[in-house]
Amino acid sequence: MVSTDRLLAFAAMSLLLILIPGPSVLFVVGRALSQGRRAALITVAGNTLGAYALVVAVAFGVGSVVERSVLVFTALKLAGAAYLVYLGVKAFRQRRSLRAEFGAGEASYGNWRSLWEGFAVGVANPKTIVFFAAVLPQFVDREQGHVTAQMLLLGLVFNLIAVVCDSAWGLVAATARNWFSRSPRRLSAVGGAGGLAMIGLGVTVAATGRKD
Repeated sequence: MVSTDRLLAFAAMSLLLILIPGPSVLFVVGRALSQGRRAALITVAGNTLGAYALVVAVAFGVGSVVERSVLVFTALKLAGAAYLVYLGVKAFRQRRSLRAEFGAGEASYGNWRSLWEGFAVGVANPKTIVFFAAVLPQFVDREQGHVTAQMLLLGLVFNLIAVVCDSAWGLVAATARNWFSRSPRRLSAVGGAGGLAMIGLGVTVAATGRKD
C-alpha cells in the first residue's frame, strides 16, 4: 500500500489545496453567511460525498490510464497545472465578488437540499477534478501494486482533511457574520490571497512529479 512518506507528502499538498478558498469553500462560506452553522455543515457533508465520487471515478477510470502512460500523465499534469493557474488568476480578479454572498437568499433551506447542492458543487469543482486527475496519481507507489486501492485511500485522506477544514471555514463564517458585514473588504482579501496561492500551487504541480 501507500508508504508513510508518500501519505504524509500527499496529506501536506492536500492541506495546501484545501486551505485555498475555491468553489467549494466559497459555497460553504456563502451558505454559512446566509443560513448559519447547520446549513453550512450539511453542505460540507454533501460536498465531501461529491469530492469522493470524483476519487472513485479517477481510481477506476483515468487513474489506470495515467498510471500506464508517462506521456498521458505529463500532458494531464501540465494541463492541470495551467488550469490551476487560470483559476488562481480568475479568483484574484474576481475577489470582490465575495461581497455578493451577503446578498444571498434569506429563505431557509431544507437539509436534503443543502446536502444535494453541496454534492453538486463538490462533484463539479474544477479545482478538485484537476487535483485528483493530475496530482493524486503522482503519489501512487506502482511497485506496491493495488493502484486503485491506493488512490481510494489517498482520496479518503484528502476528504478527511477537507471535512475538518471546510467545516472550520463554515463555522468561522457563521460565527463572524457581523464582523464580515462591517468590512466587506476583508472578503476581498480572502479571495485575493486564495487566488495567489492557487497560482503558486499550479506552478508547483508543473515543476514536480514523475520523471520516468
